[in-house]
Amino acid sequence: MTLTTDLPARTGTAPAPGEPLLRISGLGVSYGAGARVLTGVDLDARAGEILGVIGETGSGKTTLARAVVGLAPVVEGRITVDGHDRTALRGRALREARRGGLVQYMFQDPLRSLDPDLTVRQLIGEPLAVAGVARQGREPEVLAALDRVGLDRALADRTPGRLSGGQRQRVALARAIVTRPRLLLADEPVSALDASNRNHVLRLLDRLRRELDLAIVVISHDLDSLAGIADRIAVLYRGRLVEQGPAEPVLDRPLHPYSALLAASAPGLDRRRRADLALLRTPAQASPPGAACVFAHRCPFADADCAALPASRPHGPGHSAACHHAPDWRTRRPR
Repeated sequence: MTLTTDLPARTGTAPAPGEPLLRISGLGVSYGAGARVLTGVDLDARAGEILGVIGETGSGKTTLARAVVGLAPVVEGRITVDGHDRTALRGRALREARRGGLVQYMFQDPLRSLDPDLTVRQLIGEPLAVAGVARQGREPEVLAALDRVGLDRALADRTPGRLSGGQRQRVALARAIVTRPRLLLADEPVSALDASNRNHVLRLLDRLRRELDLAIVVISHDLDSLAGIADRIAVLYRGRLVEQGPAEPVLDRPLHPYSALLAASAPGLDRRRRADLALLRTPAQASPPGAACVFAHRCPFADADCAALPASRPHGPGHSAACHHAPDWRTRRPR
């Protein structure tokens, strides 16, 4: 099923096959003096790929996604999507970029982000209206989007308050894909759902990235949710990217102590990580004087080397970590 209306044509130079659709280089975001949220973040995502971005509350993962759509103040670095440099877009240029629908964003809480006074039909049709699709051309695309996310067309005249949590999340997803985006940013798409609906939405994201050749960035605090669908995983801590790589090695043999702590704490993952958990729960002493590593204050392996900011180094195909002691910290004695 494809869109039949004339959406605005894509402009710019599309990436060559295999090249990243999304490129983030040296990204820094600040909300004012002393309020740096992200520093030096380098990431990319390819068409048809799911990139999971994980970290605890305050790590900067939502800010990263908001920066891509122009909702967070970028102070350094560059963001390009499908050959378009979005870093410095402001005012009319930003509005035009959003109107094109190249990038779409699913907010964390659909009950708050969906207008309670609009029907499902109106909510899904709104991005088409913004994109310049004539009124008579919207209806078939709204219905096609409902079909694609597995919602009964009979729900089209309901308002969000008359839907279940899982139905609202699928309305938010239908709204996000109706303009044929190349990149979808999904902020905690399953955090408020029960297990059944969570699995359904995750399977739906996995199917849609294949059907639509979408690059999807899933923001999450839960490794368990990402384990079955993410191709690659990036780990943020205090605004810095501490590890990234293919999902399997990041989950099964994390390079960074913080990534290992997240993996070992996830109830649905391999219990062989209990040894890591025991190591990493060893109470850390005071951070080494002048420690530049953002995790040093929690890391039982931090030492004088950590006074220097660790650069991200490769330790396998596509797998890198910003840790002076990766990958051999497991063999060290906790301090």
